[in-house]
Amino acid sequence: MTTVTRTDVIIVGAGPTGLSLAVQLIRYGIDFQIFDKKAGITDLSKALVVHARTMEIYDQVGLAQTAVAGGEIVQKTVLMHDGKVSARLDFSDFGGRLSPFPFLLIFEQSKNERLLNEYLQHHAKAVQWQTELESLTQNADGVTAVIKTVNGETQTLEAQYLVGCDGASSPTRHLLDLKFEGSTYPRLFYVADVELDLPADESTFYAQLGQDAFLLMLPMSGEKHWRLIGNLPEYNDRVAALADDLAVTFDEVETKLKQLVPQAPAIGTVRWFSTYKVHTRRAEAFSLDRCFLAGDAAHMHTPAGGQGMNTGIQDAYNLAWKLALVLKNDAGEDLLASYNEERLANANHLLQTTDRAFEFAAGNQWYFRFLRDKILPSLASFITQFGAAKEFLFPAISQIGLNYHDSSLSEHQGDTEFAVKAGDRMPYFLVDGANLYDLLRAPKFHLLAFSDGTHHDRDLRLELERKYGHLIDLNVIPLYPPVVEIFGVDRPFYLLLRPDCYIGFISTSFSWSKLQNYLLHLSVMEKC
Repeated sequence: MTTVTRTDVIIVGAGPTGLSLAVQLIRYGIDFQIFDKKAGITDLSKALVVHARTMEIYDQVGLAQTAVAGGEIVQKTVLMHDGKVSARLDFSDFGGRLSPFPFLLIFEQSKNERLLNEYLQHHAKAVQWQTELESLTQNADGVTAVIKTVNGETQTLEAQYLVGCDGASSPTRHLLDLKFEGSTYPRLFYVADVELDLPADESTFYAQLGQDAFLLMLPMSGEKHWRLIGNLPEYNDRVAALADDLAVTFDEVETKLKQLVPQAPAIGTVRWFSTYKVHTRRAEAFSLDRCFLAGDAAHMHTPAGGQGMNTGIQDAYNLAWKLALVLKNDAGEDLLASYNEERLANANHLLQTTDRAFEFAAGNQWYFRFLRDKILPSLASFITQFGAAKEFLFPAISQIGLNYHDSSLSEHQGDTEFAVKAGDRMPYFLVDGANLYDLLRAPKFHLLAFSDGTHHDRDLRLELERKYGHLIDLNVIPLYPPVVEIFGVDRPFYLLLRPDCYIGFISTSFSWSKLQNYLLHLSVMEKC
């Protein structure tokens, strides 16, 4: 007999994206069922870098410091040519004053999954492992998914919404018949976790750039534990010819390592080794009626900048608050269309930028080789000596610079004179010596009143509590000099933050009609 389980949201896939979505739904008090065909969380390191924006998301649920303690902060990078050092880059305090996490953190995928899964367990939720999606149907009332467990039994899940976080080969995407178009680089790459007795500086990663090959060596937590990433140009022609019999051995990788870094010591234990081809693709849409795609199920791009896992986590973060408002009848379903609007636009931008960066790092054209060999070492070394230059680069790499300026949820009327616009992430600064983001932990909208002390907001607070207390909180913040510097105005102003801490509107004046019109545009409803 087939059992039927009813819930609010079905999550297909329990990698970093699916687990992150589950964590956010717990935060909003939304019920869900999550399952994955794997036996459990991965024991492979896979994705490596956790960026500042992801750390800020983790911090809202109390996971950031655990990640820092279990990871490795990258402080320096050494560029090498022909086995010799060509430049040393200083990434300490990379993000300066831009984030409470101004660094790149090596915290591999297996540790992310374990961290998120433990959060679920702590909140009495569990992943249903070794379970596959067999079919799904949807109508105006909800979604029905039939799943098959490891013992062959079938179960039926009924929910209001379903989110496919089930990877590049996504069964969800196939069942929705959504195209996944793009291209594949005609090159073969490898990744390996090894024990290597390398005399290296602490918290430093090494990049060896050759004529037609590259090698990245990144420190992992644990003694003598390194991640190797590189390419094998000997296989380019066979990859381009779509050959399937690419039986590469690790001996070939070790030979390539010796060619690029002759002084490198012998590799000890090989913990994990894999070859792969780089794909750049995205789904034609990230939602179809009551079903959504997130993470690799929605988009794949080159590994340049370590953006993949972080982007999937931000997909989940963007979608969760919208699902929560709709499921609690605090907003209409029209709000959900903004997920596809915002995250598909972000994926397009990311595909373009990571493709360019990857082509620069791995391209074998003469001009890319010239730039890598002759220009990059001096330029990179010069740039990373200056705090202003690092603060210019950090937002793009760390994803704190991601914005929704063109979103229908960004109201630009009134933001002309500000240096910060509607659609921007809320800038980071200290309030009375404390992290501003500590004031924004509640899973709701945040109205911020920046005051010079001449206005009293008691009536505003009372009226806001009466009308929208379940949806919006109010924080009054003095017009500190850093606030004036960041926002570019020296008189009182107001801004409304969405639950994901992106600015909905910003203005030097506040009116109830402005707030109500904005919320009405989002289909958000007043308290009855």
